[in-house]
This record gives sequence, C-alpha cells and structure tokens, in this order.
Amino acid sequence: MFRRLLCAAALATTLALPAAAETVIKAGHGTTTGHPTHFALVRFAELVSEKTNGDVKVEVYPDRQLGEEREMVEGLQFGSVDMAVVSTGPLLAFAPEIGIVDLPFLFRDSPHVYATLDGDVGKDLLGKFDTRGIHGLAWWENGWRHLTAKKEISKPEDLTGLKLRTMQNPVHMAAFEKLGASPVPMVWGEVFTSLGQGVIDAQENPITVIYVNSLWEVQSHLMLTGHVYGPHVALFSKMKWDSLTPEQQAAVSEAAAEATGFQREKAAELEKDYLAKLKEKGMTVVEIDTTSFRDALRDLAASQQNIDPALLEKIQSVQ
Repeated sequence: MFRRLLCAAALATTLALPAAAETVIKAGHGTTTGHPTHFALVRFAELVSEKTNGDVKVEVYPDRQLGEEREMVEGLQFGSVDMAVVSTGPLLAFAPEIGIVDLPFLFRDSPHVYATLDGDVGKDLLGKFDTRGIHGLAWWENGWRHLTAKKEISKPEDLTGLKLRTMQNPVHMAAFEKLGASPVPMVWGEVFTSLGQGVIDAQENPITVIYVNSLWEVQSHLMLTGHVYGPHVALFSKMKWDSLTPEQQAAVSEAAAEATGFQREKAAELEKDYLAKLKEKGMTVVEIDTTSFRDALRDLAASQQNIDPALLEKIQSVQ
C-alpha cells in the first residue's frame, strides 16, 4: 500500500512538471503578406518545425511589425529581434562591403546572380556580419528594380531634377545623382503618401513591391529598367544563434537553404502575375533600351569607397 502511494505521488509530481519549453524565433520583414519573402518565411517556419520535431518555432512578423528595416537590424545586434529578412539598403551601415551588390547593371541575369550569391562571393559577404553581432544566413530575392513615375522615362535626361525616392543606400543615391535625378532617401512607410502628395515624383523597386503596395494609384508609368538586382538578406541575431544547439543551428541552416529555392521560384511566379495585374490596373508599362543608362554609370564603381576592384572583377567573371 505504502509503495503504491509512493508511486502515485511520483506520478503526480511528474505530471505537474512543465513541458520542456520550445525555442521561439521571432522573424520580421518589411514587406506585405503578398510578397515572396513572406511566403518563404512561412515555408521556412514549417521546415524548421519539421527538422527540429517541433522544438523550434518560428513566428513571422510581416509589414514592419518589428520596426523599419534598419531598426530590425539594430534589434539583431541588441538581441531584441531574433531574425530579420531585409533589403541591402540599411545594411551598408553595418557591413559596408556588401554595397558592391547594389551597383547598377552589375549582374547579367538571374543565373549570374544565383551563381555569385550562392558561391564564395556570397558566403564571404555574409561572413562580414560576424563581427557586428549578426549571423548571415542566406541570400533571398527582392527582385530586379525598375523605375516608376508620373511620366515616361526613356533616357537619363528624363530624370533631370526628378525627386526620386531611394533606399538609404549611398550606392543607389550616387547612381541616381549621376543620372541627373534628385534622390530622396526615405523609409518605406512614408513612400506611398509622399508620392500621392507630390513630395516625391518617382521611385524604384521590384515589380512585386510595386504591386503589393498599390503604387499604380500614385504612379502612372512603369519603366522596365532592371537597373539593379535587389537581394533580400536573411539575418540572425548572433545572441540568438549562439543560444541554439548545434543540431538546431544545422536544422535552421538547412531550412534556410531549402526556403531560398522556394522563395526564388515564388518570386519569378509572382513577378509575372503581378506585372500582368499592373497593366490591368492601368499602369503604362514601358520597355526601354538601357544602353544610355549603362554608359552614364560605367565609372560609378571607381567613385565608391567600399567597392573592392578585385571583388568586382571576381563577380563579373562568375559563370
């Protein structure tokens, strides 16, 4: 009898113990739920859960819920944000070397981009964050950037004096200054209203961003310049990364690699779909010869402090 009482007491104690706490990763991004990065983060969360048998849970916070992009990156350093997927614009303040990927007309096409960023060049650039309290995880896709405005732009002269919103990115700003525009660095949350009120005249972004943010309501023309390939960079707080077990780190890395392929396929699918929808919404889509833009920006790299000529040559030689 006494033994049965002891067993019952032990069982009750065991049942009262709390379950092992799962590890939660709060992941933020600055785009809407219709952007390929959001779909990829949702897929990433599923993969992480599968690969860790539910021990690691990824919570996805879209549309700047964890702050503007620069604020999220700062949060990674402080440990207040676990993971963020951001554009390269705010990253130059943390790893200036990454600015090389923002050079206009650097990449020949998407296969050239993927071969570069998935290879040694991309791995080395992600490694630049290691001493900044950030762990570089993967290169995702924002897309090829195009111009929108309230008029057609077919040559650099058409940009003269135009107030054009850019990211807070010195490479982009220098490029548009060289083309004759007046670049206005602005956080994304202010862009739609500023376009509508005439504070700025034009902006540049991938087709997915243009569509999911309803820019057809404040811009009439879309010029398919493809002047810059815009990566999204998946980053981890070094504090959070170091708190994971080696097995969890491996699972997260594997999930990020699988989500990368998923995200790029989704981006291509949505870009085609959204371009057709922009035309349906009434935007005038203009295909232009970019030769004059390329010629005007040919020596831009030489004027930028953090562009390594040897690295530039390496990127250009990637097959």
